[in-house]
Amino acid sequence: MKRELLFVLPSPFRDEFRIQGFRFGSGQKSIAIVGAMRGDELQQQFICSQLVSTLQDLEEKGDIAAGHEILVIPSVNPFAMNIGKRFWAMDNTDINRMFPGYSLGETTQRIAAALFEQIQGYRFGVQMSSYYLPGDYIPHVRMMHTGYEDIELAQGFGLQYTLLRTPRPFDTTTLNYNWQIWETQAFSVCSGHTGVIDTESAVDTVSAVLRFMSLHGIIHCRTHPGYFSEVLREEDLITVKARRAGILYCMCKPDDSVRRDQILARVLDPYDGSVRWEVRAPADGTVFFIHDKTLVLENSMLFRIIPS
Repeated sequence: MKRELLFVLPSPFRDEFRIQGFRFGSGQKSIAIVGAMRGDELQQQFICSQLVSTLQDLEEKGDIAAGHEILVIPSVNPFAMNIGKRFWAMDNTDINRMFPGYSLGETTQRIAAALFEQIQGYRFGVQMSSYYLPGDYIPHVRMMHTGYEDIELAQGFGLQYTLLRTPRPFDTTTLNYNWQIWETQAFSVCSGHTGVIDTESAVDTVSAVLRFMSLHGIIHCRTHPGYFSEVLREEDLITVKARRAGILYCMCKPDDSVRRDQILARVLDPYDGSVRWEVRAPADGTVFFIHDKTLVLENSMLFRIIPS
């Protein structure tokens, strides 16, 4: 294992900004794994730390295949994580909306450019991503529908679902999209949580990444076979929005099977506790996503459901 400084940015007020990477093996650039890009992605950084530990053990045993290089970057935004902010602390910009970056641009553009330079040219790229909405969700692999994606490769992670997202204009500046455009097979692995560490789902996610690498001959490692991954299109998910504001009292969890008109949650009056609105399932299906904030505003997205 080689621990490297991939990018250093001087700071006038505090310690230097650093992006660190861990390289395993040598040879062709086989797979790059990027962890927390936002300051609240604690689960994503934890997963990468466990991958680093596991890969170090595999390397010591000689179980990283000859001629393959693996790069793991646990954190891209340590400044924001240190002060508990999701985005870049100075101007609240999102590094994952700055790719492929610009080395002479704003700070987050320069960070994106430096990172992208390091991870270009790998055969596979894996981003440990949080879901773009605040909440809990079923662990899955997400891919951008760019015309370069390979669904069968994504199913090789063995997670329960593979979600295909049709990119919108703002998606063209994300890491996943640009990786694919620059001829890396890119996957966003979403582990189900963001701001908290869930060891059970972290173990499952580490196993999924190891399973993928073993399948492609990058490592020699016995893993659980996982799921036969079902392919979903994001536009097919049913969205349930709040009709009233108040306290959300949820009565289900991700991966629960629900029936049409089943009560999913209640929105309560924050002063007297009365029920302002009962949130009911619009169709039979499986709960994919649940909003996790206690106070909800009118028209907030509360649930996403996979229709049966």
